[in-house]
Amino acid sequence: MAALPMYDWFEVHHEVDAQWKVVRDRLRREGIDAPDALTRDVDLATLWRDPNLIFAQTCWGPLELGLSEAVIVLGQSDYSPFEGGSGPLYSSAYLMRKGEGSPVQAPSGNEAIVPLDLLRGRRFIYNSEDSLSGFISPMRDLQALGQSIEIFSEARASGAHRESGLAIARGDADVCACDCRSWSLFQRFEPEAAAKLHPVGWTAKRTGQPFIMSPALQRYEATVRAAIAEAGMFAAELPGAPRVA
Repeated sequence: MAALPMYDWFEVHHEVDAQWKVVRDRLRREGIDAPDALTRDVDLATLWRDPNLIFAQTCWGPLELGLSEAVIVLGQSDYSPFEGGSGPLYSSAYLMRKGEGSPVQAPSGNEAIVPLDLLRGRRFIYNSEDSLSGFISPMRDLQALGQSIEIFSEARASGAHRESGLAIARGDADVCACDCRSWSLFQRFEPEAAAKLHPVGWTAKRTGQPFIMSPALQRYEATVRAAIAEAGMFAAELPGAPRVA
């Protein structure tokens, strides 16, 4: 089983499939019975723990909450092409409707830009509580400033970064933290909604989405690493690239 679920918007299925084909063909040349197609529409918590999982993505949020004991971390995605990304590190944009605050560019360093006055009393929407980019990262930045989720008048889950952005564009919420790659996808495939939004701040840079596999298939670990590298998907090859708390 293989899956690349974290940025697999339906509009880019063909691009994600092409990435998998490079990995799959390398694995097959090495005698591994890699699946023809990626697995989609499956519960992620179940997928990540499947003993037949040869290759997938996850988030450091679930890894911190216990998933790390059930998988092998192969390396990190590369976020350099996206504003707010730097190699294996990414930051999230604090998105609000235009007219709220001024647009803010991502900092070149690892510092956070948290517009406390803009956030105070707003309706916060996030993808899920175990998301590093959408929930954990902004909560850590707020804590570093002596604040908490209580700064918001409301906080609720949307289920996905895409849904958070759409909710803000509709006026059903006021602010979210959307990782830089998801924000790039949102601008690409939700242009009408994206035109209503802008970044008013950025979280600190933290370790982005890692690639994983099942420990039950550890005998293939070196081959899978080589296949991911051949596909140009690595920013860092070592397990658990340097993490920013």
